[in-house]
Amino acid sequence: MTKTREKKKISFPMIARYNYAIRYFVEQGLEQTYVMQPRMTKRTMELGAKYAPDMVCTPFKTILGSMIESLEAGADTLLMSMGYCRLGYYGELAEQILRDLGYSFGYINFAEYTTGKNKDYLKALKKLCPDISPVRSLKYGMEALKMIEDIDDIEARYYENCGFETEKGAFRNVLRRFYRDMSQANSLKDIQAGYNRCREAFDTVPLNKGPRPLRVGLVGEYFTIMDEFSNLDLEQTLADMGVEVHRWMNLTNRNLHYPGEKNLHVRIQDYCTYEMGPTSTANIWYAKKCAEEGYDGIVHLKSAGCTPEIDVMPVLQRIGEEYKIPILYLTYDTQTGSAGLMTRLEAFYDMIEMRKKVN
Repeated sequence: MTKTREKKKISFPMIARYNYAIRYFVEQGLEQTYVMQPRMTKRTMELGAKYAPDMVCTPFKTILGSMIESLEAGADTLLMSMGYCRLGYYGELAEQILRDLGYSFGYINFAEYTTGKNKDYLKALKKLCPDISPVRSLKYGMEALKMIEDIDDIEARYYENCGFETEKGAFRNVLRRFYRDMSQANSLKDIQAGYNRCREAFDTVPLNKGPRPLRVGLVGEYFTIMDEFSNLDLEQTLADMGVEVHRWMNLTNRNLHYPGEKNLHVRIQDYCTYEMGPTSTANIWYAKKCAEEGYDGIVHLKSAGCTPEIDVMPVLQRIGEEYKIPILYLTYDTQTGSAGLMTRLEAFYDMIEMRKKVN
């Protein structure tokens, strides 16, 4: 009689809404249990800051706090992604901190499998689930990627339009329904149905958007710019002011359909001689693109101590001067509060609104 293996309780640090796709892959592709920790709060940040070294970046502290909450929620196995910057080296540090705190858990650090070869990814998954079916995992892995594309597309449409709704909260209600559909999806049919339902519902929401709305482009550090908790819900705040918000940086654009460093560097070679690594090249390119297309302003986000984004700032200043486009620089750490952020955003909004009226 074959003994059935007990299902592992797997979790991944919370980042934006992508955990819905990870849950889908773990439960459908790996046939394991996924532990969805609660949305991040001030407690998450405080936990990470308490146990992390002071000099590490804010995203590491947030991720560490999220890992602790995953273990508290019952997870017995943690996953850690690879990173484009030093965050890619932090997986081992996070594991050591958690074990020093007395937690016992399985751990897969995908930073150890960075060759890009399918056999190495399969090796990591087999370490996680020895009985894994390569065919099944590939099928549901592709469907999980489709969910990521859908999430990014829906969020882009949302932030471009929600600030102009005539019935306050209408867009938000549709978006909440979409998130709920993605969190409960068990098949590709469920994913497609939820996406189509959301698109159709968006189209029925009345808008009061003039021919020349204020447009702001967001650039910045990979984790902070995508995670609404980490950036204090910056996109929603701008949208509520009546701004059309555009953000290129997401998993779809940066990971699934990335045009490549060399291709982007060709478009910005007047501003930097060498490829700058992590997300720097992409951020410079997108800032230049926003400026060329006549956007009213750019907001640059980074976590405290983020070296790649510090390198980007002088280039952005040059773009701002040459294209006469205002750029707001925001730095987030564990002490950043919404009141101070709101003050700076209101001043930035007033400035770009006045410029719009006279131009």
